[in-house]
Amino acid sequence: MFAGCNSEADQSSGNGEEDGTSEEDLLAEEAELEVATEPIRINPDIDDETEIYSEGPQGETAESAHSLELGVEEAEEISEGEYTAAISMHYAGNDWARAQVNGLQETFAKMGIEVIAVTDGQFSVEKQASDIETLLARDPDILVSIPVDPVSSANAYRNAVDAGVELVFMDNVPEGFSPGEDYVSVVSADNYGNGVAAAHSMAEEIGEEGEIGVIYHDADFFVTGQRVEGFETTIKEEYPNIEIVERDGIAEPEDGEEVASGMFTRNSNLDGLFVVWDVPAEGALSASRTAGLDELVVTTIDLGSGVALDMARDQNIKGLGAQLPYDQGVAEAILAGYALLDKEAPPYVAVPALEVTRENLLESWELVYNEEAPSEIQESME
Repeated sequence: MFAGCNSEADQSSGNGEEDGTSEEDLLAEEAELEVATEPIRINPDIDDETEIYSEGPQGETAESAHSLELGVEEAEEISEGEYTAAISMHYAGNDWARAQVNGLQETFAKMGIEVIAVTDGQFSVEKQASDIETLLARDPDILVSIPVDPVSSANAYRNAVDAGVELVFMDNVPEGFSPGEDYVSVVSADNYGNGVAAAHSMAEEIGEEGEIGVIYHDADFFVTGQRVEGFETTIKEEYPNIEIVERDGIAEPEDGEEVASGMFTRNSNLDGLFVVWDVPAEGALSASRTAGLDELVVTTIDLGSGVALDMARDQNIKGLGAQLPYDQGVAEAILAGYALLDKEAPPYVAVPALEVTRENLLESWELVYNEEAPSEIQESME
């Protein structure tokens, strides 16, 4: 979850009243429904031998997304049902959300499933609850969603369960929900593994010794907690000469600059800084420039366009653990197909982590987003 800077989805989520289009429709780009002519699975170029560290929200053992597949005949059978799907995002204004929605829409199209709406909860429990109510009024067969808050959002999702909607979750599940009963499955990146990747990148860049800071997510959000745990545990257990001397939390993505600035005021001699995802990392980069910390090594999670550009320019971002949101969307759509076929689904599915450095930046972008890197990033590599 939580990646990148503003994307097309963010720009399009503004005022749709002038042309009579609702907000949720603005966020959905229609995909041509064309039933698959080959099995549906995640990108085979994603390393299927990468160890998956994460456990599910309820301690479930992860099933690799590589194990998921729908055959051509299964896709044809689903298409005959003329099903519809809706997507309720916690936040749609970043590269991670854009890629995940693209993966969902394009994979649903291969099953003949129409995506009727995509909503942006704008990190508001109340907004997302209203979104879900609006979506349920349109009677979708499937709802794919990521809760803004697992406790406060539970009632809105319970209404979907009561309406007989098949639920597939991204990253987290509402409190009190059970797989196979209330929802089909939950899909995430290997967030713990991405934290491990960011730790190894940090250690290599600072010569396996020095003092570093950590900016964590000060909220009850399962996947961001796993990232920090993966990073800190790896540093403590594998790099005894690296000391975490500063820790501070953000409540909102925009808090990165302020929190980092306070950290630099307390300790201007940091060798490195880990930030829990890329949007607050961009704020931390701004704070480091203000503080004149040109040599500070920064690692993070998620290959957003802002941190990717910093990396391409060989500045502060030296490594990160990347989610693969496009293929997370593919996996979620496949699992929805499982439910429509009454096919048994694993309760927790993870897409392998991806360690990104400047050396593999461009090929990593293609894996993450299923498209070439923007020209500005490519040109900065030259």
